[in-house]
Amino acid sequence: MTQIGKPPCDEAAIHSGAVAAPCSAAAKRGILLAAILGSSMAFIDGTVVNVALPAIQRDLHADAFKAQWVVESYALFLAALLLVGGSLGDRFGRRRVFAIGVALFALASVACALSATVQQLIAARALQGIGAALLVPGSLALISASFPEGERGKAIGTWSGASGITAAIGPVIGGWLVDQYSWTWAFLINVPLAAVVLWVVWRRVPESRNPSAGRLDGVGAVLATVGLGGIVYAFIEAPVQQWRAPAVVAALVLGLVASATFFAVQARVREPMLPLALFRRRNFGGANLLTLLLYAALGGSLYFFPLNLIQVQGYSATAAGAALLPFILIMFAFSRQAGKLVDRFGPRLPLVVGPVIAGLGFALFVVPGTHANYWTAFFPAVVVLGIGMTITVAPLTTTVMNAVGPEQAGIASGVNNAVSRTAAVLAVAVFGLVMAGAFDASLANALRDMHASPELAAHLVGQRSRLAAAAPPPGLDAATAQAVTAAVQQAFVAGFRWVMGLGAVLAWLSALSAWLWIGGRAGGSSVSTGAAQAR
Repeated sequence: MTQIGKPPCDEAAIHSGAVAAPCSAAAKRGILLAAILGSSMAFIDGTVVNVALPAIQRDLHADAFKAQWVVESYALFLAALLLVGGSLGDRFGRRRVFAIGVALFALASVACALSATVQQLIAARALQGIGAALLVPGSLALISASFPEGERGKAIGTWSGASGITAAIGPVIGGWLVDQYSWTWAFLINVPLAAVVLWVVWRRVPESRNPSAGRLDGVGAVLATVGLGGIVYAFIEAPVQQWRAPAVVAALVLGLVASATFFAVQARVREPMLPLALFRRRNFGGANLLTLLLYAALGGSLYFFPLNLIQVQGYSATAAGAALLPFILIMFAFSRQAGKLVDRFGPRLPLVVGPVIAGLGFALFVVPGTHANYWTAFFPAVVVLGIGMTITVAPLTTTVMNAVGPEQAGIASGVNNAVSRTAAVLAVAVFGLVMAGAFDASLANALRDMHASPELAAHLVGQRSRLAAAAPPPGLDAATAQAVTAAVQQAFVAGFRWVMGLGAVLAWLSALSAWLWIGGRAGGSSVSTGAAQAR
C-alpha cells in the first residue's frame, strides 16, 4: 500500500486549472463520471496489489525482491512521467491523452492477469504505470478544463468524495477477489471500469487543449526515469546480488549520473518539467522537503504492513485490505476541517504537529509481535497515523499553493504530487534493504540458538530472499518445522520493527523541516485555501 488514499495537491491541481470551455450539463456529468472512474482505477491499483502480493509471490514462485518490483515498476513510471503526462494532454488534447491512458492501462491490466512468470508481470506493471501517468493528470485536467470556477467547488467535492470511497473499499474488494478467486482478478477488475470510461469519453467528453502549452521536456522525462530506475534497481537487487555485483554498481552509477544530469538540464532549459526556481521560495521548498520525508515514511513502511498481516499474522487478504480502513475514513471525514488550520494558526504549526503525531503512529507499529490481535495491536497505530496525516495533508496542499502565484499553481501542485510519489518509490527500495538486513540477522541468530543442522541452515539461507514466505524443508519433524516457521516469522517482525522505526524517524524529521523552513504566518489566498478545504 505504497500510496494510501490520494497524494497531496490533487484537488489543488483541479482548482488551479485552465479556464473552462462551455459545456452542456450532460457533458459535465459525463466528464465527472469519466474522471472519477479513471482516477479510481489508479487509486485501486496503488493499494490492491500489495494485498495480492503474497498470493502472487506464492503462485509465481517469486522471492520478496521480485515482489517488490511488481509494485515498484508501476510506481516508478507513474512518478517519473506524471508531469509529462499532464503536458501531453495540454499539447495534444486532454480527452485524447486521457483516453489513450485508460486504454493502455486496461490492456496492461489484462497482460498482468495473463502473466505466467513474475518477469512478465513486472513488465506489464511498468506498462500500467505509463498508462497511469497519462490518465491520472488527465482525469484532473478534464475537470479543470470543463467546469467554470463557480462550479469547480462542487465538482471537486464530488470527485474527492468518490475517490475517498474508492480508496476505502478498493483494497477490501481486491482482497476478497484474491481470497475467493485469484490474484488475477485484482487486475481484471480494471477492464470493465475502463470500458465504461472509454464509452463515456467517446459519448460525452469534449476535446480541449491549452493553446499556450509549452514544449515537451522529453530529455527531462528520460533522465528522470533512468535516474530513478537505476537507484531503485541498485537498492532492490543489492540484498540478492550484493553491493559489489557489477549490475548493482552499474545501475547505481547510472542512476546517480542520470539524476545529476536531470537537475543540470532542468536548470538550463527554457521550459523544464521541474522548474527549480520554485524551490528558492522558502515555503515551497520546505513543503516539498516535508513531503519527501513524510511520504517516504508512509510509502516505505506501509508496503510491508499487509505482508505482515497475511504472511505472519495469518490474516486473509480481505482482512488485510480492510486493516487501513480507519486511516482512510479519518482522512475522509476530517480533511475539510483540517484545511482550515492554516487560516487559523498559519502553516507551520499543523505541519509540525501532524507529522509528530504520524511519527507516533509509526512508533506504535513497532510494538506488536507475532500472533497479534488487530484491535489491540494494530488498530491504535492505524488511528494515530490517520490523525497525524489528516492534520498534515490539507495544510500541506494550502502551503504549496500559497507559496506561488496563481499562474504557477498548476505546476506547483503537480511538482508536489510527483514528489510524494517519487518518495514512495525510493522508500520501498531503501526500506526493503533495511528489512532484508534485519531479517537475515534475526534468522541467523535464531538458527544458532536452536542449533540448526548445517543442512537446515543452508536451506533457509537459500530461502531468505522470500522473507516471511520462507518455508522449512520437507521431511522435518513437526516440532522442528514449527520452530523454523516461528523463527522466520519473528525475523520478519524484527525487520518490520526496524522499518516502522525508520518511518517514525523520517516523520519526525519532516516535522523538524517544517519548523525550520515553513513560515509561521496565518492567512493565504482564498483559491489555495479553498482547494485544501475541498479535500
